[in-house]
Parts: sequence; structure tokens; C-alpha cells
Amino acid sequence: MTGDDVGHASPVPVGETPALFTGRRWFFPSALLHELDPDAARPGRRPRRTARDWVVDFFCFMLAVLVGALAADALAGNPHVPDGLAVVDQVAGALACAAVWLRRRWPLGLAVALTPVSFLSDTAGGAGLIALFTLAVHRPFRCVAWVGGVNMAQVPLFYWVRPDADLPYLVSVVFVEVLTVATIGWGMFVRAKRQLLLSLRDRARRAETEVRLRAERAQRLAREAIAREMHDVLAHRLTLLSVHAGALEFRPDAPPAQTARAAGVIRESAHEALQDLREIIGVLRAGEADDTGRPQPTLGALDTLVAESRQAGMKVSLDHRVEDPAGVPPSVGRTAYRIAQEGLTNARKHAPGTEVAVTVTGAPGTGLTVRVHNPPPEGEVPPVPGSGQGLIGLMERATLAGGRLEHGPTPQGGFEVRAWLPWG
Repeated sequence: MTGDDVGHASPVPVGETPALFTGRRWFFPSALLHELDPDAARPGRRPRRTARDWVVDFFCFMLAVLVGALAADALAGNPHVPDGLAVVDQVAGALACAAVWLRRRWPLGLAVALTPVSFLSDTAGGAGLIALFTLAVHRPFRCVAWVGGVNMAQVPLFYWVRPDADLPYLVSVVFVEVLTVATIGWGMFVRAKRQLLLSLRDRARRAETEVRLRAERAQRLAREAIAREMHDVLAHRLTLLSVHAGALEFRPDAPPAQTARAAGVIRESAHEALQDLREIIGVLRAGEADDTGRPQPTLGALDTLVAESRQAGMKVSLDHRVEDPAGVPPSVGRTAYRIAQEGLTNARKHAPGTEVAVTVTGAPGTGLTVRVHNPPPEGEVPPVPGSGQGLIGLMERATLAGGRLEHGPTPQGGFEVRAWLPWG
């Protein structure tokens, strides 16, 4: 019997096997694997014994046989036990040792059945102790107290009826009682270890759930912010379209050149409004948006952002290589601006004193690339409080814009944020 021999309890579904057990299933008890990964068990059937289970069960069987053999040898020299009773004792002990293989399936039934057998058979004592240990591991204390109490209560009576030939009565009783208590205590300790492991597993699952919920909340907030920004832009487009359409309605005699110019503005505004409306619908599928907010900066405000960062004491180099900055769609420009802003903010918090490089490149048809890179900081950086959800919001922005964003440490020890946004 090993210290991590565990049993059954009400399983808690986990959905997948923990990484700790991947590739090591043979090393752990099948009951523990069933507790941590009940979905892996075959429906309606008990989990198969692992290699570790077979080793432990064989060890328990051999231990029961060894104790039974020692007891059988003591019976041969005990004048208080007739030869016929010794034969019956050994037969009952052999059957009890064979029953040890059933200890995982029926721990309570085996312990109850071996209680009277242990009273009648000296050679079944080892199997009875193993059954008590298994009961303490697999069942709650209430069952262990009843069965263990009966076993301990019959020990004085057993040695009164069949005294030991070598030891005094009191020494025999005390030795067996202490051995029984130690066996039950060991089993309860193993059960407590198993419950602690399951408790830690549940706490880890709750922590993972909380992290996932925080990430989902950050994504929802980012979508709501994007929806507010789109509301301002869409309202501007529709207002412009309405003004020019109204001018055509009330000035039917306008010159052809003016009419053509107004029609071009209406066509362009309608096209832009349609694109913005598609983005709004994509945002509203996951969260509600309100009609409040303020206009957000675009790519044209990137120079101002860098200048403000420099005034705040940061070392920032800007490499702006966009062929037609004015032709960048407003939604793409806003996303690029927010990516650069978040990258500068993170560099200011986690790598103070370093020179941050901001690079913006792109052209119509190839897309817009934004890269923010900072080298590793010199010396120890004091911890800065933060939610850690800013990059999650940027990834959501880039995804909604049809692009992608990657971030992480560089081989040199710095940190880089790189995003690609479509520019068609």
C-alpha cells in the first residue's frame, strides 16, 4: 500500500485531462484519474487499472499472504488451537487473501465481510488490515468509524478465546489495537491528500475561469468602445450625405459641374457610410453600443502622440513610411493609432528609459503595418499595477478591422507589438 493510493468520490467534470497526467497515466491510480478526468472513463464501466494499480494490488496481496504465512506458522506451535481448527483457519485466510483483489471495487463490502473472518481466522489478519486501509481511503469517516470500531472491539475477545503462545495477553491486545489504529490513520491521511489535490484542481479551474471571464469582458468593452467610435463617424457620413442631397433637391437649376460634384460627394459618403455600418453590425453582434462618446483620433494624429510622449520624457523614434496617409480609411487609422498608443504606454510602464521605435508602413492594396518595439530595460523595473487587458483589447480591434496583431518578447530581451491592418 503506497501513500497516494486513492479512491472514489463524487467526480467533478473537467472537460479534459490535466497536463500533469498527460503521458504519465500509468503512474497514477485509476481512481484519481477518474476523479480528475471522468470524461475519459468508459460509459457505464469502471476505469481500467493502471500499471501502478496492478503493482500496488500485487503488493497488497503479497503482504496479506506474508502475514497469513507468519500467522499459520504461529498456529502450528500454539497449543490452544486444535489441528482441525488450524486447517479451517488457514483455508479462511487463503480466501481472505484472494479477496484482497476486490478491494477497489467493494471497499465497504470487503471490510464488513472480513470483520467476522478476521475474528475466526488468525491468518486472515493481514487481509483484514488491508481492507480497513482501503475503506479509510475510499469511504468517509462515518463508515470507517463503525467498521474500525467493531474490529477493535473484537480484538480483546479474540485473544481471550485464543491467547497467543509467545506474548502475554495485554501485550498482544495493545499491539494489534495500535496496528489497527495506525492502519486506519494512514488510510485517512491518504484520503485527505486526495481531497486536497482535488481541491487544488478546482481552485485552479476557478482561476482559469476568472481569467477567461476577464478576457471576455475586456473584449466586450473594446467592442463597445469601437461601436461608439463608429457611431460618431457614421453620423458624420449620413449628415454630409443628407446636406448634399438636400442641396440637389432645392437647387434643381444648379450648374452641371456643381451637380456632378455634389453627386460625387453623395456617392463617396454613401460608400463610406456603408462600410462603417458593416463594422457597427459586427460590433453589435457581441455587445450593445450606446450613442454617447467622442470622435477618436486617426493616423494623422500619430505625430502629435509621439510629440506628447517625448514631452513626457520618453525617447521615441518615429519611422512614418506611408505612401498616402490621407488615403488611409478612418477606421484603420484609428486602430493603428490605438495600437501605437498602447505600445508606448506599455513601454513607458515596463521599460522606462529605453528608446521606443514606432514604425508605420503600408500602401493601398498591401495593407498597413504598425510596429512598436522597445529594448530590455536597464536595471530593475519597479512593478506597475495594471489589468493586463490592453493587448487583448488591441487584438479584438485588429480582428474586427480584418487584420491581425502579434505581441511578445524578442530574442534580445525586449518587447514588440506588430499589427497588420487591411488597406484596400
